[in-house]
Amino acid sequence: MAKAAAKRSASAAASIERHPALAGGEVTTAGVRLAVLPPAERISLRAPEASITALTRALGVSLPKAPKTSAAKAGRTALWLGPDEWLVIDEAGGDPLADCAGVKGLHSAVGISHRNVAISVSGRQAADTINAGCPQDLSLAAFPVGAASRTVLGKVEIVLLRTQEDTFRVECWRSFSDYVLAFLTKAATDAA
Repeated sequence: MAKAAAKRSASAAASIERHPALAGGEVTTAGVRLAVLPPAERISLRAPEASITALTRALGVSLPKAPKTSAAKAGRTALWLGPDEWLVIDEAGGDPLADCAGVKGLHSAVGISHRNVAISVSGRQAADTINAGCPQDLSLAAFPVGAASRTVLGKVEIVLLRTQEDTFRVECWRSFSDYVLAFLTKAATDAA
């Protein structure tokens, strides 16, 4: 009896497979393409002004100091979220949490890679699609390429980054990702 239970347990464990949230999610309409981005390493970083230089050196990307800005280098992006707060995203296979571990200056770096999901919204109607549920002014004059902001989309908080004139990165919590993708899908369909 014990052997049979162990065999069933081993068989069940062998067939269990973890899939990323929204894996393979993609929607294309006449003017918008939505695509779930591959997993990335992310940290939530808090630090006083005195620690910024050391953290910038350790991370290999400048920590922006002005509202609604970001900086990117070698697959790593730092988004300004507040006077002492950044979201650091690494899409190049690095580990920003480990990079911050050796910094002696006062800071708090928390790994949030498994908490967030990112969705790319691109195309000539990308801004209209996001503005269906986001009050942020997404005109190029107010929100140029590289602009970043913590804002809302419908009923959830998102972090929004404009990566190109017609492309945005929408970061949201994994638990809200189904809602965000469904909201953007409906908005993209309406925009088309």
